[in-house]
Amino acid sequence: MITELQMSTHRFSVAPMMDWTDRYDRYFLRLISRNALLYTEMVTSGAVLHGDRDRLLAFEPEQHPVALQLGGSDPDDLAQAARIGADYGYDEINLNVGCPSDRVQSGRFGACLMAEPDIVAESVSAMRQAVAIPVTVKCRIGIDDQDEDEALDAFVERVKAAGCETFIVHARKAWLQGLSPKQNRSVPPLNYDRVYRLKRDNPDLQIVINGGIDDLDAVDDHLARVDGVMLGRAAYQSPYILAQVDQRYFSGSKPAPTRAGIVEDLLPYVAAKLRDGVRLNQITRHILGLYQSVPGAKQWRRHLSQNAHLEGAGVSVIEDALDLVQQAEQHQSERHQDAVLVL
Repeated sequence: MITELQMSTHRFSVAPMMDWTDRYDRYFLRLISRNALLYTEMVTSGAVLHGDRDRLLAFEPEQHPVALQLGGSDPDDLAQAARIGADYGYDEINLNVGCPSDRVQSGRFGACLMAEPDIVAESVSAMRQAVAIPVTVKCRIGIDDQDEDEALDAFVERVKAAGCETFIVHARKAWLQGLSPKQNRSVPPLNYDRVYRLKRDNPDLQIVINGGIDDLDAVDDHLARVDGVMLGRAAYQSPYILAQVDQRYFSGSKPAPTRAGIVEDLLPYVAAKLRDGVRLNQITRHILGLYQSVPGAKQWRRHLSQNAHLEGAGVSVIEDALDLVQQAEQHQSERHQDAVLVL
């Protein structure tokens, strides 16, 4: 049974994105939205079992709610990895059945598993037995030459029988032959209606839609038909889009944070991480889009890009970038006032 808390948590989420949604990015995004559900990058079950767990899994408690996305196809390994993730404090374990990269296919996980619903069902069942937190699945509407109506219905029905109650569906097929991972994010046509039909046919399931969603007006349209919406690249490249999420979708009472306020809140975290040996550009690469499409955006990006990687770079690099933005804003305001006087 899906709880009311689970329903509200999945109303708006930020997608798991390789090389992007690491712990530093998630901390930054949490300063913009208190309630959006955040996801880790995909971590393979093998990496969890045999790798540096703290490096892969550790996160600050301020990041909640946050979900761990796992990749794998061995039910026992996934169950162990899920248990470890739960012990680290994650709020959800998500199984990746949507990534189309060659590396993922060679490891027999990701989107290729849409052709093996029994394996996915066994994995979900094993993970659910191993943890008390929700286990969810992120998938595509189909792969390659599959009939996306029949295949998706059969896949969901089988995995649903294993106890999965939440499916996050990227509304595109994945073409494992002939398209690169980058092309698979944009070339296969979007089919939102297919995801809407999945929800209509499975009112007992929580269906979250993903793929090609760029703004909150589009989120509103989708929420009229499904339970939740997941944003990917738009939330990363223009992160300030999240500033309206709490009030718009979670009945938040606090006013939206300002960009400058977000930067100021981030500085103590940056200082602490630098003391731990983290390089400044490991964090600043995630905040380049904060001023996207507003005065000072170019100065902000340029200063961070040119200085954050330098030896000994510290929080002053971010402070100086913020000063440049504020100077650009002041100049823009003065120009506007002059134009008004001329009129």
